[in-house]
Amino acid sequence: MGTPLVELRDVTRSFPGPPEVQALKSVNLTVHAGDYVSIVGPSGSGKSTMMNILGLVDRPSVGEYHLDGARTGDLDEVGRSALRATRIGFVFQAFHLLPRRDVLENVMLPMLYSGTPRDEREDRARAALDRVGMSHRLGFSPATLSGGERQRVAVARAVATRPALLLADEPTGNLDEATTADVMALLEELHDDGIAVVVITHDAEVADRADRALRIAGGRLSEVR
Repeated sequence: MGTPLVELRDVTRSFPGPPEVQALKSVNLTVHAGDYVSIVGPSGSGKSTMMNILGLVDRPSVGEYHLDGARTGDLDEVGRSALRATRIGFVFQAFHLLPRRDVLENVMLPMLYSGTPRDEREDRARAALDRVGMSHRLGFSPATLSGGERQRVAVARAVATRPALLLADEPTGNLDEATTADVMALLEELHDDGIAVVVITHDAEVADRADRALRIAGGRLSEVR
């Protein structure tokens, strides 16, 4: 299957005490391009720490994280930021849209950091919003949108940079059942297009939709199916 897109090797993340807390304990994970993986676990299980490690927001205390074959521990913060901006898209429970920017501007902004040429940004943002069914809301403020609409904008923002890896952290946590189904169907369409999707969730039904399901508990990761 070639070089893995994501490879965690014996990753432990510790936080100083007293007492010292090991949020992740000897975690091993391999994700290939185009995989669809869920990681399910309760609050305090290590899900957020896993998200931060995978998203290059945090570093392992012990072990190695390879992304696209690159050993990320060898990168300085500038290199990590560049890799994050070009290869990883993020979708969060709280959407994290900028309230003083309209929908189109919110989707264009990450392309500033990913190095997308200025003359391509608006066209790519419009295409991403059209893909998620939000082309009729370009000039709207996020505050005027429903929760489902805001999450669709967040998904458009995440994929406009054309990442290889999409990390979705509790993407349906603020949504009702019907909207949850719509958003998950959208993520699955993106997976069908070849993006590797990793969904981190406490919701077993959301987790069960993935091709591979993992469970995290007490900082330890195990394969469910």
